[in-house]
Amino acid sequence: MSSNTIENLSKLIAKLPSMGPRVAKRIVLNLACNKEKTLMPLIEEMNNLANKVFACKICGNIDEGKICKICLDSKRDNSIICVIEEVADLWAIERTKNFQGLYHILGGNLSAMSGNDIEDLNINNLKQRLIDNKSIKEIIIATSATIDGQTTAHFLFEILKDFDVKLTRLSHGIPIGSELDYLDDGTISIAFKSRSEF
Repeated sequence: MSSNTIENLSKLIAKLPSMGPRVAKRIVLNLACNKEKTLMPLIEEMNNLANKVFACKICGNIDEGKICKICLDSKRDNSIICVIEEVADLWAIERTKNFQGLYHILGGNLSAMSGNDIEDLNINNLKQRLIDNKSIKEIIIATSATIDGQTTAHFLFEILKDFDVKLTRLSHGIPIGSELDYLDDGTISIAFKSRSEF
């Protein structure tokens, strides 16, 4: 393996969340030294990820199918949709086992720093779900308690207020500046139980 190959792969891995250049280089060197044990199985699983995992056409979750298992689950309450920023937020909420409705993943939030604006978010699909499905009674806006998350929440409220649905948000028991994925299960559970109307 040439040093260019190591450098190129290290730069790609360093772009992943929570990775830096030094950690990325250690990962690449470990893979290069453990090809049979680590690298080859990783390549196989990366190929599976590329070819078998898709974004759900309905909610934006990722799963092995064009429609995710949550959207296909007839036992879930299809009258409630929880709007969240990222798939990691869905996983955090599912860990609590307190929410049995459906989800809608925006794919981020409105952020000048990251360059996200309205067109970058999965909002049109949410409006279409409300138009197509008259059984939806409540939308829980569960964006992060950051400035960008709250800006996104207020923007969503303005877009959705004319639909015939109850609009709620998670309780402010979630600390300002926090992200759902980093909160403990109890905090998320309490926030759901004490959610309030916009």
